[in-house]
Amino acid sequence: MSRTSYDVALPAQPTTSVVFASPHSGRDYPAAFLSRAMLDRHAIRSSEDAFVDSLFAAAPRHGAPLITARMPRAYIDLNRAADELDPAVIEGVRRVSHNPRIASGLGVIPRVVANGRQIYNGKLTLPEAHHRIATCWHPYHDALRGLLDTATASFGEAILIDCHSMPHEALEHLGPSGAPRPDVVLGDRFGASAASDVVDRIEAAFAAAGLRVARNMPFAGAYVAQAYGQPARHRHVVQVELDRALYLDEERVVPGPDFAAFCLLLEGVIAEIADIGRPADLRVAAE
Repeated sequence: MSRTSYDVALPAQPTTSVVFASPHSGRDYPAAFLSRAMLDRHAIRSSEDAFVDSLFAAAPRHGAPLITARMPRAYIDLNRAADELDPAVIEGVRRVSHNPRIASGLGVIPRVVANGRQIYNGKLTLPEAHHRIATCWHPYHDALRGLLDTATASFGEAILIDCHSMPHEALEHLGPSGAPRPDVVLGDRFGASAASDVVDRIEAAFAAAGLRVARNMPFAGAYVAQAYGQPARHRHVVQVELDRALYLDEERVVPGPDFAAFCLLLEGVIAEIADIGRPADLRVAAE
């Protein structure tokens, strides 16, 4: 199933309450957008979670749907609220109380890409911002909400794995000097977006694959985790951040030499995570 702003890959037979999503891996850059940008296409791609959609492409084989963005993060950020509008890049927007994401240029219509590099010379009109939100943001979130509703109706719960990647340099100052850095950071907003037993099992799946796992530092989860994570209502969201150095040539934004091997390793993790949301009778059948 394909739409302008997103794709959904459905399993032949849904067997789990787990839903996988990749909101920042879109790479369909509109020509009009690129023509207005101060940066070249390569520089703009630094804000992508490049190829994360490919890393999790095995999810439907294990009974779980996968929704992926088609439009890039530099164009519209699906992990922000629709009203996180930046007056520094959009005309006619009122300044509101301090929002650190907007202040840093990372609202729903981003002003900058990685390392604070400015995208535009000048501002967008408010109607243009509203058009992006109407044609990209709302369709993606309507589809995501539908997948979670379906999982809840079928299995009594929904577990959303919100899939991202982090620049290797983001980990340089994490922890004591010389200490091993995590390969994976799980964000549950410090327990607010998912039950602890769910997060424990997700962490165990990554650890069993030989990956070092940290929680909530430096990434605890953003809009998606905040908006959809309601563990008291059996809706759990865990943001997964993967170190790009594991699979990506970050400078060239192309798959690294270990990409295929990492996809294979990650498929085992995906299978273990899918099993978390699988009823006992289906778990036996899957085995």
